[in-house]
Amino acid sequence: MRWKGRRESSNVEDRRGMSPKGIVGGGIGTIIIVVVVLLLGGDPTSILQNVQTDEQTTNSNYIESAEDKELAQFVSVVLAETENIWHDIFKEKGATYREPKLVLFSGRVESACGIAGSSTGPFYCPGDEKLYIDLSFYNELQKRFKAPGDFAMAYVIAHEVGHHIQNLTGVMDKMNELRSQVNQEEYNKYSVKLELQADFFAGVWAHYTQRLDLLESGDLEEALNAASAVGDDNIQKQTQGYVVPESFTHGSAEQRKKWFYKGFTTGDMMQGDTFSADDL
Repeated sequence: MRWKGRRESSNVEDRRGMSPKGIVGGGIGTIIIVVVVLLLGGDPTSILQNVQTDEQTTNSNYIESAEDKELAQFVSVVLAETENIWHDIFKEKGATYREPKLVLFSGRVESACGIAGSSTGPFYCPGDEKLYIDLSFYNELQKRFKAPGDFAMAYVIAHEVGHHIQNLTGVMDKMNELRSQVNQEEYNKYSVKLELQADFFAGVWAHYTQRLDLLESGDLEEALNAASAVGDDNIQKQTQGYVVPESFTHGSAEQRKKWFYKGFTTGDMMQGDTFSADDL
């Protein structure tokens, strides 16, 4: 991706080297959130504890490497490109795009959805309209998931912004309503539809990024490879050795590639109604 020298977003909060000072309330002295979610995105309200924390405090153990510095610049540029494109798309539809913020953290972080650790992976919190990412995830994406390349990393940000689009358009509210109306297996099916739509929106963004001549040879393949790598079937094979489709919450490798590619080829956000699709 041709990103160097382009505008960086002003909506980045750098909390690297910061950590929640303490956890208070509810008579609980210590809360440990164990999240075995090594997928991109997701609905953090279903995996994060709603706890209240004190302000972030400095962690002197964190030292920014040259690689992390460049990664921070990269995600800031990618976020700026999502702002440009989604502003235009919303404007064409007579709406106003409200920009999300992106929080860089190391170790663990406080969000409006609760406390999350690096093992949660990148996530979007609708409660504060912020994207959260520990840049160490990109090393995991490259080495563990075998999904290298800068546009694979851009896909991660675009997917989380896709959740923000869902929040702005009311999809997240409908998902919250469903939570108390269906059983867990049925809700998982809706969660898959939610994630695939976020992949589709990431593809729509990539469509317009290509039209701006920002993509380089191999970029599309990098994004498709990343989408496939974090499919539920691939994750389950890697972590437990077998696949349980009924427990999918993000979609299979083929589904994730399919919907990202559909967004990329159409560039039309109105064609991403995964909730009405009979064959995902």
